[in-house]
Amino acid sequence: MGNRLSKIITRTGDAGSTGLGDGSRTRKDSLRIHAIGEVDELNSSLGLLLTEASLPESARKILLDIQHDLFDLGGELSLPGKSLMTDAPVARLEAVAQALNADLPRLKEFILPGGSRAAALAHLARAICRRAERALAGLDAAEQNLSENARRYINRLSDLLFILARALNQSADCGDVLWQREREAT
Repeated sequence: MGNRLSKIITRTGDAGSTGLGDGSRTRKDSLRIHAIGEVDELNSSLGLLLTEASLPESARKILLDIQHDLFDLGGELSLPGKSLMTDAPVARLEAVAQALNADLPRLKEFILPGGSRAAALAHLARAICRRAERALAGLDAAEQNLSENARRYINRLSDLLFILARALNQSADCGDVLWQREREAT
């Protein structure tokens, strides 16, 4: 890889533009940069979740794989018109989600984000993932050059993060926080 990141301060973005992976420049407030930023924030939130000491090793592996996938997705977003995401990561997310969900009790009510700290962080990552998904949808609507696998991946990921939050609560012997429709207002 060489010294690709040997110079961090470049001053090339001082006028409000930034470089893309193909060498072109775009405004920092463009839909593409917005989507890249949302994916970066999602990846950072997963990094925060990974700092939890109570996180099971199986969850660590899943989250590290996802972080690498999100870097690939960011790479695709930085190369307009290129498709880097394949079917394999989407299929992996689906398989992990199905396996985790098989061991969880069926939901009869909506749940609130919370329970254990790790589950709350997974719920936060899920919410950030949904925002990233909206940013990708907006970019695709404007430019119509986002790969189907990129759209599918981010959609599956939000589902998996919801399931993972529930699994983390189960692992911590902490139940889901159920929404109480008929509660008394205080």
